[in-house]
Amino acid sequence: MSSPDPASRARRPGATVRTRVTEHADTGQRTREDRLATEEPLEIRIAGNGLPAQRIWVTMRTPGHDFELAAGFAANESFISPADIRQVAYCTDADLDPEQEFNVVTITVAGAVDIAARHTALSAGSSACGVCGKDSVASVLDVRAAEPWAGPIPSPDVVRSLPEALRGQQPNFKRTGGVHAAALADVDGRLLVVREDVGRHNAVDKVIGARILAGEPRSAACLVVSGRAGFELVQKAVASGIGSLVSVGAPTSLSVRLATESGVSLFGFTDASRCVQYA
Repeated sequence: MSSPDPASRARRPGATVRTRVTEHADTGQRTREDRLATEEPLEIRIAGNGLPAQRIWVTMRTPGHDFELAAGFAANESFISPADIRQVAYCTDADLDPEQEFNVVTITVAGAVDIAARHTALSAGSSACGVCGKDSVASVLDVRAAEPWAGPIPSPDVVRSLPEALRGQQPNFKRTGGVHAAALADVDGRLLVVREDVGRHNAVDKVIGARILAGEPRSAACLVVSGRAGFELVQKAVASGIGSLVSVGAPTSLSVRLATESGVSLFGFTDASRCVQYA
């Protein structure tokens, strides 16, 4: 890859942007400044064995922690083994437009990369999409997992405390009301890492990627998410060897099935007053 002209370097996008809005209420209308969650595409590429980088995914995300998102996604989707990562960097291809400069990330790994074994076609996903590239429901259920969590999971009392603890570390949600969050927690409810993103799946990938790039285990007693417990989030928990998943929203039939079959404890409708255990 060749380096771009420094004079053409784009400004790195932030997690939020300012906008002017007109607010209509019973008392009348007023114009004021508001903030929006930034949403931009991120293309993830993998390079290995001296071969050119290959695109594996394009997702809509909130800029920030892009290397973690790329590493977490690639590991959770079994494209790579975390131990094989040699470098994660923004792509500097000369043919990239300036606005693309911070929207393409390449993961360089040791050894060969067999992209075709994971996706038969290059696909793009929305920030809400976690299984778009899969060939069938059967292949989705065939989750290649890390070692299952062998330690204890949080007690119901700790589980009920986790959503409030997560909300306390969501600055972009406070500004915009438009992003999800995810966190890894230990058995006592201590949050190990928290990340926000417009996509709930991206937030989880960022959390896992943060642990990978820090050289820490991606397994943990608990994964906490700000939305519903869809199948894709349980899949990522299983893939990373996480012991339990706590969500503030509802699970789905497929998420309960996978959690039950994989030995992941699954909690939904969680707040300070109650939680519902489904698996």
